[in-house]
Amino acid sequence: MRSRIVYGPILSRRLGRSLGVDVIKNTGSKKNCNYDCIYCQLGYAELKIRSPEDVREAVTPEEVSESLQKLINNIEGLDYITFSGTCEPTLNLSLGEIIRNIRKISGVPICVITNSSLLGREDVQNNLAEADLVVATLVSGNEETWRKIHRPAPGIDLKEIIEGLRKLAKSGIGNRLALEVMLLENKAGRPLNFTDEEIEELVKTIRYICPEEIEILTISRPPSEKWVRPVPEEKLKEIAKRFIFEFGDRKVKLVLKEKKKKVKVLRTNVDEEVYALLLRRPCTFEQTCQSLNINPENLSSVLEKLLGEGKIEIISSEVEKYYRAK
Repeated sequence: MRSRIVYGPILSRRLGRSLGVDVIKNTGSKKNCNYDCIYCQLGYAELKIRSPEDVREAVTPEEVSESLQKLINNIEGLDYITFSGTCEPTLNLSLGEIIRNIRKISGVPICVITNSSLLGREDVQNNLAEADLVVATLVSGNEETWRKIHRPAPGIDLKEIIEGLRKLAKSGIGNRLALEVMLLENKAGRPLNFTDEEIEELVKTIRYICPEEIEILTISRPPSEKWVRPVPEEKLKEIAKRFIFEFGDRKVKLVLKEKKKKVKVLRTNVDEEVYALLLRRPCTFEQTCQSLNINPENLSSVLEKLLGEGKIEIISSEVEKYYRAK
């Protein structure tokens, strides 16, 4: 089954109803990234991409425009058009041009979700400056912890990332920078990146970067490493209070459960839409229903068909069953 460049809309904990854009179409890899994060919902990175120059099958601005024009008039109630999916969006150096082309087609705000890995590059900073919102990951201000969590490709440096984030935040070009602080613990319930020392270093680093928003969250889907666990909600709230004390409640956002909001979508190929969603993010039955606004009976038959064809699989967390594209 072919993979859509534009997919969804999906239901996002942070962005409401979001239409996704995937800007690398390498069909030989399940995901195209320069990290192999221990918490990634897409599983392991079979091959980490070292730089944008090593990307194969980058999506062109023309391909994105063509895909978006086919869908955008059939969807109402969107909050964002978001660059994410099976790849790190900044690996496509045409990202800025793609965003400019989208603005000619739609007035929906544009967000780029990035792992921050390439923020040391000026061309990447310029591309991100075209977006309305940049959500950039920062899991630690400590080099050793950062490497253990992200397992980056060679040549990526945390200090360069921090300097790039600071430059983007202070650019004054008009986009908002939100830092995504993904907090994790292990199977034994011990913190991986939120000990007192880690929080102190994060606060120091974030103060230096000076973003407009700080998002505190934990994983909500099965991670690539089975020993990684989400942080309990009460602990997240406690940590959020610490950040609010440091930065104020206007800047700090605690991201918990998904919002429920319906969107009107004119269906074209339901099998393809379900597969496109599950390729980018594993979902429970209920999450798939809510994201795509599909009748439960129809979704059941689609999932059974895709399972029978071997296109998707069932994975389980401690409490829920998820469907994921193979």
